[in-house]
Amino acid sequence: MVQEGTKAPSFTLPDSTGKKYRLEDFKGKTVILYFYPKDDTPGCTKEACDFRDNHSQFSKKGVEILGVSPDDEISHQKFAKKYRLPFTLLADKEAKVSKEYGVYKEKSMYGKTYMGIERTTFVINPEGKINKIYPKVKVDGHIEEILKIF
Repeated sequence: MVQEGTKAPSFTLPDSTGKKYRLEDFKGKTVILYFYPKDDTPGCTKEACDFRDNHSQFSKKGVEILGVSPDDEISHQKFAKKYRLPFTLLADKEAKVSKEYGVYKEKSMYGKTYMGIERTTFVINPEGKINKIYPKVKVDGHIEEILKIF
């Protein structure tokens, strides 16, 4: 996994409309890059809605929010529309970026193991370095924890 204080791995990923975003597009801004397992599931929906409900507080501080999951553009489109998400969702369909950031891991549920996203948030500073990593995120209270550093 990448470490705090190191340069954030570069990436290029499409959003829900197919527009490509690169991390370098946000140079000069603070970026919250949050990885989540799946669109429209209970924990992921609560996390996205918490970011939505606090979006104006982040915007006032010049912070960009980017959500990343292995879902495709169409799934992201439906998810963003259903919950009126005011920030960008990026499709990491092959989990390439998730692997680079070290959040694509073996997980288990109901006694079965599988590979998937471990909910993790990265705060990337305007110079492209990772200021803070929140691994194994518990959704309740997560946004408040992030807001404390701004």
